[in-house]
Amino acid sequence: MAPPLLQEKDGKPAGTLQTEGDTTYGRIVRLVLLVGGALCYALYWSSEGHHPHNVNPLFGKAAENLFLSVPDEEHAIKASRLYATKPHLAGSPQDFVTAKDFLSLLQTELGIPIPEKDPVYKSGSPESRDAVLSIPKAPGPRAWIDTYYPILNTPLERHVQVLSSDGEIELELDLVERPDDDSDSDASEYADFVPTFHGLSRGGDVVGPVIDGGYCTNDEFNDFVKKGVSFEGTIVLCRYGWNFRGLKVKGAQELGASGVLIFNDLSDDGTVTEANGYLPYPRGPSRNPNSVQRGSVQFISVYPGDPTTPGYPSYENSTRTEGENIPSIPSLPLSYANAKLLLRTLTPADSLHGKRVRLVNNVKNTVTPIWNTLAVIPGHIQDEVVAVGNHRDAWVLGATDPSSGTATLHEVVRGLGHLLRKGWKPLRTILIASWDAEEYGLVGSTEWGEDFTDWIDEHVIAYLNLDGAASGSRLRFSSSPLLSHMLRKAAEDLPHPTDKSRKLWDATRDNGDLFGFNGSLSSAAVATQRAELIALDDVGVSALGSGSDYTVFLQRIGVPSTNGGFGSTLHDPVYHYHSVFDSERWQELYGDPGFHRHIAVARHLGLQTLRLSGSIVLPFNTTHYTVQLHRYLDQVEKLASEASLDVSFTTVRASIRALQNASHALDSEKHEAEAGLMRIIEKWRRKKSGAAYGFGSKLQMVYDSVRKALGFDVAASSSLPSLSMSVLHDKNEERRRDEDTVAYMVARHAGFQSYIDAWSQGVGALENSRSKTPIKKIKKAVQRIQAVNKKLIGFERGFISKDGVKDREWFKHLGVAPGKWLGYGATTFPGLTEAITFDRNATLVEHECERLEGLLNRLTEVISA
Repeated sequence: MAPPLLQEKDGKPAGTLQTEGDTTYGRIVRLVLLVGGALCYALYWSSEGHHPHNVNPLFGKAAENLFLSVPDEEHAIKASRLYATKPHLAGSPQDFVTAKDFLSLLQTELGIPIPEKDPVYKSGSPESRDAVLSIPKAPGPRAWIDTYYPILNTPLERHVQVLSSDGEIELELDLVERPDDDSDSDASEYADFVPTFHGLSRGGDVVGPVIDGGYCTNDEFNDFVKKGVSFEGTIVLCRYGWNFRGLKVKGAQELGASGVLIFNDLSDDGTVTEANGYLPYPRGPSRNPNSVQRGSVQFISVYPGDPTTPGYPSYENSTRTEGENIPSIPSLPLSYANAKLLLRTLTPADSLHGKRVRLVNNVKNTVTPIWNTLAVIPGHIQDEVVAVGNHRDAWVLGATDPSSGTATLHEVVRGLGHLLRKGWKPLRTILIASWDAEEYGLVGSTEWGEDFTDWIDEHVIAYLNLDGAASGSRLRFSSSPLLSHMLRKAAEDLPHPTDKSRKLWDATRDNGDLFGFNGSLSSAAVATQRAELIALDDVGVSALGSGSDYTVFLQRIGVPSTNGGFGSTLHDPVYHYHSVFDSERWQELYGDPGFHRHIAVARHLGLQTLRLSGSIVLPFNTTHYTVQLHRYLDQVEKLASEASLDVSFTTVRASIRALQNASHALDSEKHEAEAGLMRIIEKWRRKKSGAAYGFGSKLQMVYDSVRKALGFDVAASSSLPSLSMSVLHDKNEERRRDEDTVAYMVARHAGFQSYIDAWSQGVGALENSRSKTPIKKIKKAVQRIQAVNKKLIGFERGFISKDGVKDREWFKHLGVAPGKWLGYGATTFPGLTEAITFDRNATLVEHECERLEGLLNRLTEVISA
């Protein structure tokens, strides 16, 4: 359903960006004030003795260092306790409280005036539309809450019963997560506040024999079928791990099962088990056997978001479908203790052997309001936006998922707010998002992305995602290949959270220290560890699959994205994912004692944000991307060989090589464009400072004449703004890349946008009055950088196909998508890979080769132009 037309203003829909003809006066004013006043004047007055020492604008390293000094453990713990000591399930009253808590943080830290009425808007309303569409002309920071209306479910009645031969209840399982003691007061208080259930699960009452499905992966189901095992009418018992829980249900459903029960197997907990000498939580670091992993069973690899509004936003009055990405059979999550009881029905010598099981899952499906909290910090280049986001909703308390990320984002916001108070302004605009209903299936971010697809495509240059920030000792990163090097470099520039002799990046090899009596691992745990290492690229970063809020940005719109944080290993205290035991006590005692990892992640995320929003040339590595494309194709060729498909990939390989050659040329152009601008500015800066007096007076006349023409009182006007440029005298070795250089000032005030177009109009007289002033050279150099950045921004978008990935067309990226039967994990070259692995059709493989070649060749043309 298309968004409603907005109210008109001056003959245009509200929120419509003004055209060049609409802003003649504004462009002249900005041109003279920013380019004339802050650029040229500041450059000439930057020599010692001519600049006001009481002004010290923040750029580059100075801004980074000041930001890094702000995040601290005490504030992070306070923020964590604010969110993680009360349940806040998406759409609940407590969830709305947290949305307003985050809004208050943004208003306080970013210096946003608090309006009389809370800025809470209905999605699709003129206020909501204008809040986003007017970002490129926002005069200052602002924050608001967008309300969407997806279908969500909540549990009504749940039972798992073992039945006697005559249908009587022989054993009723206790489905409540019961702590062994009251040492974790929050877990005890809220043990059954959010009952153990699956989000977006199907209601039903079914009876059948139990069958042990292992991890219920697609490969395992195929193996069962080959062995002649029938799933018809059964209750399938599945272990968590290897694939997204919804795809376990989907696989069982397609084989005729009646229902699914899913549990965490202790053998996947590595060395931290009760059998290996560790007491279960809350008395120790091993898994509480009564813990239960809630979670969505949406078919996330088909499409995420509101099941009833695929591809368009869930407004209050949206037309809804039945939903094609949700199960048709019921399911429930179980504890390990309960799963052991059901496995007795499969043990020949047991009294429960052969007994049938009844599964009851009654749920209430309702259109439920959810709340995304957003804020914008306008940059000098207002229509280029760096987005940073974390989801806020939790299954219960969510101290790790998501509140460790929310507390970390708190610290990023505090750091940015401190910079603003010190006079900093980013080169590019920064958007901050606290997403809602991620746990049900990435709902808040997906609905917002579907609502503003065109705006995101036009303006958002990168999205930095944070889910849980700290649940263990190992730092893990996933990213678009464009951002892998930037992500790693930022981690190499920061200290390790607990060992100052090491760097943060070194934490990617940390492994925990709980080995117990016996350090051996199960074969399944070893396989998981091996798969994690295989997924890394040569930089040490893995590809993005799905399971968090970057999905709509990267895989539908083509915005390069990152995701990262500290996670647990096989030798760390067991993280009770989506359980009531993911509590503040567990986090402070076992997850991240002292919250040092929270702060490390906050500093890293902030550093990424500052570098993306402040770099003159965007830190996108297209050549690394092309190296990965070769690697993706290597894997495809291996799969085709294993499937005995006679298909040639020579032309695809040739297209990748052509793109790689074009990328090498773009690398050279990036370097030369920035170096060329630096040479011009350095040469100009070194002229004798005495010439500044005559130049300054001419510039002041231009400034005054424009003000007079626009009706301002020239006599009352202040003199031209001047800026301290003491940074010009910094001779450190990173000077060329440091935004403290005068090149940053040129880029900042030129804005790369309408100022460039209007340059000659506003300062042509200035150039004529002083022929040695290199205005035209600066203009040309900045335009060259602008052209380079445009190519960099378009690179990821070059993999977007309007036809999308076969059988799941919501996903548009032909370079990477969540695996069809993985969900969390990534499948690279998804159309091509799945034509081999699932369709096993040579003709279809050739068709997918042609589609991919077309995108690669067009992208080569674009970056070669």
